[in-house]
Amino acid sequence: FANVLVGRIPGGLAHTNIVASMFFGGISGSAVADAAAMGTILVPGMVRKGYPPGFSAAVTAASSTMGPIIPPSIFMVIMGVTTGLSIGGLFAAGIVPGLLLGLSMMALSYFIAKRRDYPREDAPVTLRRFGHDLFWALPALIAPVIILGGILLGVFTPTEAAAVAVLYALLLGMLIYRELSWRDLFEVLTSSGVTTAVLLMIIGMANIFSWVLAAEEVPQRIAEAMLGITTNPYLILLLINVFLVFIGMFLEGGAAIIILAPTLLKVAVTVGIDPLHFGLMMVLNIVVGLLTPPLGVCLFVVCGVTGLSLGRITKAVVPFLLVEFAVLLLITYVPSLILAIPRWLGYM
Repeated sequence: FANVLVGRIPGGLAHTNIVASMFFGGISGSAVADAAAMGTILVPGMVRKGYPPGFSAAVTAASSTMGPIIPPSIFMVIMGVTTGLSIGGLFAAGIVPGLLLGLSMMALSYFIAKRRDYPREDAPVTLRRFGHDLFWALPALIAPVIILGGILLGVFTPTEAAAVAVLYALLLGMLIYRELSWRDLFEVLTSSGVTTAVLLMIIGMANIFSWVLAAEEVPQRIAEAMLGITTNPYLILLLINVFLVFIGMFLEGGAAIIILAPTLLKVAVTVGIDPLHFGLMMVLNIVVGLLTPPLGVCLFVVCGVTGLSLGRITKAVVPFLLVEFAVLLLITYVPSLILAIPRWLGYM
């Protein structure tokens, strides 16, 4: 369905990859899950159609980072539990930044595809084909509606929503689309176990680093240093961004939120920054860290499923990183982009 929507645009499969990640992010809330799934399915397809492997992998890694921004989001749940911020409010705040990221990446892909003459889908999109693909995509497309609707209406908690999402996806794969058999399920679990083991090793080492930071009271000292430099909210926002981008290069996202969010939130509130604004800004900073070595979890996941070298993907992902930095600066200094929907829904 994503290919029907955007496949005929120059760089069609790159746009398909990005739109598919936006849909997938609304189901999984995880950049790692998105990178693994899209890397396995779409990168080989893009390469067969004539796209360079590095570009294909870079699009996949970059677009997967929308998963923690487009609600529901695992990082936002951690942020809410750690700081006491409304998880529903954070979900609402993530809608506009998620769309901005997706549209910005599509604009960049269009520019690169036109400049390098990448292929696009030539088959005409008829009303019949559109209706057919929409019909079969609809069960998957309503998954975010079920998850977010259940959370916002109080039917289940964000944690319970994860179990609902897994069950719904399993039912879709086995009963509706019939693309998942019991044998496939075993292979999926095995592959997931291997990927998870690699990630746990990375996260484990990051947690050791985070323990050292906490034991030495580094977050508290950094907060005191920031307030000692300035109390101007615009400069504080800049300092927080620079610090979080740097720390995201070495610290796993969940650990960074648990250790740093409570302290930095106090700094933000002290100078008059809205808590939801800070929470979403920090999550987006953590997302940028998913694409920056040496930790760069999404880069390692895509390397693992595609067999490409880290250096090759890192070089190709730089333009997408610049796009993410641009969106980060935009939401940092134009907070109304984040806060309009939470305010409309009554979270403020």
